[in-house]
Amino acid sequence: MIFIVVKFKTKPEWTDRWLDLVTPFTAATRAEEGNLWFDWSRSVDDPTEFVLVEAFRDQAAGAAHVRSAHFETAMDELPQALESTPRIISQTIEAGGWSEMGEMTVG
Repeated sequence: MIFIVVKFKTKPEWTDRWLDLVTPFTAATRAEEGNLWFDWSRSVDDPTEFVLVEAFRDQAAGAAHVRSAHFETAMDELPQALESTPRIISQTIEAGGWSEMGEMTVG
């Protein structure tokens, strides 16, 4: 699996509109055959920072994502709303999805 976390720092005037701006990109990515998840969160410490956690089945699925028309459109449209270049961690890991946390059991 390709596991990716990206931090996006928005311009203050775009912060409240960020999720609307990324909605088409999010929907198109989630519809990709090799996408496992594509989830947005907002930092509790910095309201202008959004965190994207995404995963793709394998290298081929990740490469197809980066070559997609919706990815290209996002790379053209999203910078207008950003304060700085996004920061990313992208790793290939041995996993097929989320596992239960061993240190905590509920129920």
